[in-house]
Amino acid sequence: MDPIHRGPEEFGHDGNGFSEEAGRRRPSRDPLTPDFGQQTPQQARIVPLISGDFLLTVNPVDGSEVEPCPPGEQPAAPVRRTPAERAERERATAPPVPPGPPVLQLPLLQRADERERLVRLLARGRSVRLTGPAGSGRTALLDAVAADCAELAPDGVVRLSGHKRTVADLLHGLFEAVHDAPLHRPDRELLLAKLRTTGAVVVLDDLEFGGTALDELLDATPECAFLLATTPDVAAPGPDSHLEEVFLAGLDRGASIDLMERVVERKLTEEEANWAGDLWFESEGLPLRFVQAGALLRQRDLLGTDPTAYDEYGYLENRPAEEAPEAEETAGTDAAEVPLPSLGEGAAPAALLGSRLSPAARETLRFAVALGGEVPHQAHLPALVGDTHADAALSELAGCGLLSPAGSRYRLAAGVLAQLEAAGYGDGATDRARTVAQHYAWWAGHPSVTPARVVAEADAILAAMAQLVPGDGAGQTSVAVLLARSASPAFAAGLHWSAWERSLRIGQEAGRIAGEVAEEAYFHHELGVLALCTGNLDRARAELETSISMRGALADKSGAVAGRRALALVEDRSGGPAAVGAPVMDELPVDRFEASPPRGLPTVIPVSMPRAYPEETAVVSRQGAPKTAAEEGGRFAMLGGARRNLVAAGAGVLLAGVLGTVVTLGLTSNSDPQGDPGASTEQSVTESGDQEEEELPAEEPADGATPSARTSGSASSSATPGPSGSGSAPAGGGGASSPGATVSESAPSSPGGSSPSEPLPTRTTTKPTVTPTSPSPTETETSAPPTDPPTEPTPTDTETTPTVPDSSDSASGPSGASASPSVT
Repeated sequence: MDPIHRGPEEFGHDGNGFSEEAGRRRPSRDPLTPDFGQQTPQQARIVPLISGDFLLTVNPVDGSEVEPCPPGEQPAAPVRRTPAERAERERATAPPVPPGPPVLQLPLLQRADERERLVRLLARGRSVRLTGPAGSGRTALLDAVAADCAELAPDGVVRLSGHKRTVADLLHGLFEAVHDAPLHRPDRELLLAKLRTTGAVVVLDDLEFGGTALDELLDATPECAFLLATTPDVAAPGPDSHLEEVFLAGLDRGASIDLMERVVERKLTEEEANWAGDLWFESEGLPLRFVQAGALLRQRDLLGTDPTAYDEYGYLENRPAEEAPEAEETAGTDAAEVPLPSLGEGAAPAALLGSRLSPAARETLRFAVALGGEVPHQAHLPALVGDTHADAALSELAGCGLLSPAGSRYRLAAGVLAQLEAAGYGDGATDRARTVAQHYAWWAGHPSVTPARVVAEADAILAAMAQLVPGDGAGQTSVAVLLARSASPAFAAGLHWSAWERSLRIGQEAGRIAGEVAEEAYFHHELGVLALCTGNLDRARAELETSISMRGALADKSGAVAGRRALALVEDRSGGPAAVGAPVMDELPVDRFEASPPRGLPTVIPVSMPRAYPEETAVVSRQGAPKTAAEEGGRFAMLGGARRNLVAAGAGVLLAGVLGTVVTLGLTSNSDPQGDPGASTEQSVTESGDQEEEELPAEEPADGATPSARTSGSASSSATPGPSGSGSAPAGGGGASSPGATVSESAPSSPGGSSPSEPLPTRTTTKPTVTPTSPSPTETETSAPPTDPPTEPTPTDTETTPTVPDSSDSASGPSGASASPSVT
């Protein structure tokens, strides 16, 4: 072998380039065994669910599809949950227990009278509105009352959170808590019918609305007794609500000091008791302030201890004994030497409490400030913070009174957000919101994550999106678009439709700012489908038409077809014409069966579509009698009516012109040609008759509009080609018919001609009419000599190209002399 040009055998390969060693290493395996080395492509999570009488298929790729529910796929009637199922659901929806040391359970102090009164009113079936300032202990009182009312109602006690919830959210939440109806969102009629027979004690915390909205909630549930907890700044209920009002005040001085001692787990010194008294006067006895103040005293006690008292040799810090600090250097400071917090720090203790927490807990506070007070689930904290033990930070924050439960999650307690922002915890909030959005975008779009888990994180996800939309950088809005695209299908499948709508609107705005037209079209389509499912047909039509237009510009055929199907369903429900204003041919897919309408909808054959059979008649199926533009109410209905009126007017003008031409030809065909020497009738013969047939309007038949038009074709003048290919038509109109199409023209009025009241010159085109007595093209009769001597044609061997006449329709010039165009 040549030492310079070495072959593949020297490197362990055969002559064909395959490695022998690699062939020996490859194990033999069963072809049915899955190949773990190959990455399985991520599958889209497509969820079909029932919304009223619609079958909604949540498709995160091209957009959700909606169609009438087929007859065999209607859901079963919702059934009531058993007490065991209600208890299981209540445990699943409770806030998670944070890992780490258990959170101190505090008793309910000085609330016995309010507790007894609330239970007594609820037992009578009365609804109560509990009003108290933020931090007054409303949530703790609601927990105690709910435990006392567990056996009062047949459907038990239902706990709901009104934080960022609408009336529709609460009604559907109550329905889901009492009835078992998976993947079924009932329509308004069925929802109200089921809630009218629901008897439960509904404990609703953090209610954020009043007035007519609250009256709507109470009227929809006449058999339920509500315990509504709200703040004084919320609107009052209507005068006909018949709600009992209970105001929750703060604790007295003795109960406040007792609560602080339970938090510190020791007796207060005289100095600390005096400090607590000043704090009571400042905070008006709010229990939350004394829980946080007790956490400050507990941290003060920890600062006064020796951190190395039980780690003299550095075992806990994993360092050699020779590197351990000296005892006199690590001696702790007496607790008396640590000054008490000031009165201002006691009234607003969030910044001081946070400075004494672990780094993971402080970083968690920064993420909560970036999200507007929403705290992510503890399972997400290690990935966000970058610490594997960051989930234990939730226990630290809850023990200090910086967190409060909100439904199935935690959020910053009342007043903590403003205090942390003033302390500088809001610096870099946009970057942290971007980190949260990127994490949730990956997590929410993963197929292993259920929609229920995504719904539980809805507030944090929406807060991250809202934080990124006002940003100046296009990259931030692109991240918001990605998160909205990943989370909105999960919100729809999880039946949290208010979060679905908010994420779609934020994503649509972010897509517009970022210039992502395809994503913006997707959000418009989803908003149209949501409006259709909720019964807002006008909004659905506007959103779907916008989406179809944008996807048509992007040549997205599959998305445009999905939009047209939904738009056809909107028009069917509204009773208007199908697919008003939607393009038909330019955006349809190649496959004719791809754009088939949903089942149960009428099939519409467009008039402009080429048909397989010429005699086939286009039929438009309607659901009812045609309506006027004012009755339909659509913004494109008037446009469609005006277009039809324009076509009808054009047809009338054309018919009047044809009739005028027929009358003119009838009058001029019997007149004496010598009596009007200035009038001449000439025409040009085209090369083929098919070209003139294409110029016929769509409303005129191809074989002549009236029998009179056919007769005038034989009576009109015709040009007879001579030997040189050109000829002059006689003034009197001989009666010879040319093989091509015949063009009839009405002569303009002349001094010796017809009356000035005759119609304007009109040119019409008719198909040739051949009669058995037609003379040959070589025979030409003239009834009068021409005015000018004819010019001898020049004989040629080739055919001359026909000269196109000018734009004037008149057969004679201003002087009345005839101009003879060349004829082939």
